[in-house]
Amino acid sequence: MDRKTSAAIIGATTMIAVLGLGAGSSASASGAAASAPKPPKGARAVVHVSPNPTTERGQEVTITGHCGGGKKLKAVLSGFNGKPALENIRIIEDDPRGFKAKATLVRTIGNGVGPVFVDCGGEVGVTLLVTHV
Repeated sequence: MDRKTSAAIIGATTMIAVLGLGAGSSASASGAAASAPKPPKGARAVVHVSPNPTTERGQEVTITGHCGGGKKLKAVLSGFNGKPALENIRIIEDDPRGFKAKATLVRTIGNGVGPVFVDCGGEVGVTLLVTHV
């Protein structure tokens, strides 16, 4: 995946996440929605990172989830402002119904929150990784 594609995925997913948070809070406030609305096409992959929060630099994390209609897990991206949060990313299982990847926190990471994105070939997903080192 080239830099332009990565930047486009990150930008689109961030925008979708921000818009989704706004829509979710207004629905909760009105009490009109009993369940969360279905995410838009292209943003239906679901991703989880464990442990979360993390507590040690160099700690191994497991990335799991499903592709929400995407083809298979193609890439895991992380970081903020061009600085990666995860390194040594290995896709263990790319099954769209239940993927699994492993990675380690970079040794230079500090306390904070950053995104972890998955690219499932047509569907993307994002979650936040909390570091408490």
